[in-house]
Amino acid sequence: MSFDEAKIHLSTVRDLLRFAVSRFNQANLFFGHGTTNAYDEAAYLILHTLHLPLDRLEPFLDAHLLPEEVDAVVEILRRRVEERLPAPYLTHEAWLGDLRFYVDERVIVPRSFIAELLREQLQPWVEDPEAITSGLDMCTGSGCLAILMALTFPNALIDAVDLSADALDVARRNVADYDLEDRLSLIQSDLFTALEGRRYDLIVSNPPYVNAPSMQILPEEYLHEPGMALGSGTDGLDATRVILREAPKHLNKDGLLVVEIGHNRDALEKAFPDLPFTWLETSAGDEHVFLLTREQLG
Repeated sequence: MSFDEAKIHLSTVRDLLRFAVSRFNQANLFFGHGTTNAYDEAAYLILHTLHLPLDRLEPFLDAHLLPEEVDAVVEILRRRVEERLPAPYLTHEAWLGDLRFYVDERVIVPRSFIAELLREQLQPWVEDPEAITSGLDMCTGSGCLAILMALTFPNALIDAVDLSADALDVARRNVADYDLEDRLSLIQSDLFTALEGRRYDLIVSNPPYVNAPSMQILPEEYLHEPGMALGSGTDGLDATRVILREAPKHLNKDGLLVVEIGHNRDALEKAFPDLPFTWLETSAGDEHVFLLTREQLG
């Protein structure tokens, strides 16, 4: 059944869900921007388009939709298949836990494991969350981690840095949505270049970290994201090297550095054999996010 035929013959949420899953699987879509499979992505896109609660599919499965509602759902499904746009670019929203953020193609889709750690207030590494008075989110993108930092550490002033002016425009919208303009500053900078003299209790970063071979074989969905936010040199560590070199100048005594590096743990440990990385446990294991103290950085 074509998308045009679907608009004529389908009338219930159940019909559209079945159709969407079939078409998504047929098109061999890649899932990794908020969902992991065709069913969950189809359900999300349908519920969002119909302005229904995202966590309640069952009560609406047999609801008969108005023709204009069917048209709207089929259109967003068509774009997902034909344009291979990540779902968050179609809905202009992404979620980290229960926090919603505006996104579009000026920023990568938020999906950092650091968010999990911030929700736990970085315990046990941060003994007293109220004692954190300054924080930096390096390579902030949509501003999601900076906002989560501000919500996690209520006494902290947060700087959010990105090289992309477009990304900072998106971050500005999200900062306003959370009414954090008085505590969160957006700064355009090539990593630390515009931060002379600034020091922080906590620096977090989800920098570009995809290595060159992986950039060549990314699924089409990822190619819609800003390339500068993904790739980082031959081994994926160019940005991380700068962060490790410059962070000591910008951390207070006993300050913490937390960085996500994708699948580059082995390469990083080989490149920096003398650094005592602590690898933090996340839902994906203990190979993606490291922690170092100011004193460990030298």
